Amino acid sequence: MNQSQQSRQTVLNQIEHACQRVQRDPATVQLLAVSKTHPAERLRDMHEAGQRCFGENYLQEALEKIEALQDLEIEWHFIGHVQRNKTKHLAEKFDWVHGVDRLIIAERLSGQRLASQVPLNICLQVNIDGQDSKDGCQPEQVAELVQQISQLPHIRLRGLMVIPAPDNHAAFTTAQALFDQVKSLHTQPQDWDTLSMGMSADLEAAIAAGSTMVRIGTALFGARDYTT
Repeated sequence: MNQSQQSRQTVLNQIEHACQRVQRDPATVQLLAVSKTHPAERLRDMHEAGQRCFGENYLQEALEKIEALQDLEIEWHFIGHVQRNKTKHLAEKFDWVHGVDRLIIAERLSGQRLASQVPLNICLQVNIDGQDSKDGCQPEQVAELVQQISQLPHIRLRGLMVIPAPDNHAAFTTAQALFDQVKSLHTQPQDWDTLSMGMSADLEAAIAAGSTMVRIGTALFGARDYTT
């Protein structure tokens, strides 16, 4: 077993154990490999280890990797801040966009998704605990945004994404309650199935609170090199 296989299996074991503690089926939690700053070769190794879903934060870096790895079957997630002038590339090149926090962004993604493509999956990013340094809409804005965005064509509004402050595990429970609260407002409630929360340091608490997708980088790839 190589390093990528070992790292991935270790994380999958963590997910399984976290699910067992709260009597959840491990199949209800998806592993998203956060691969920002890591070269395409590392993603190829992780793909060979069985990983299919990768999350990127920086658009230009992501586009280069998508080009380099186009021979592989990969589900690409954009999990960084969504800039209004970059939505065309996101709409055309990605399968998921997690950082939608305004109606105008969702409208642009909907309008720029190619008619030949399947609808783009999106999550609303919520600043769940009011951090000044974090992007995201406010919790009290979510209900109206769900009603508006779920009516747009060419996209599927799938749920919420949150990044609480470190050790603020209570925010996961708040996010789960909000997730349940606004489901009835979705025009296609069967699509409302994703709660993207939890990273390497807090995946157990996130899973205990109801996360359906954990975003794991360091535990899979090791420390990031921001100098490259």
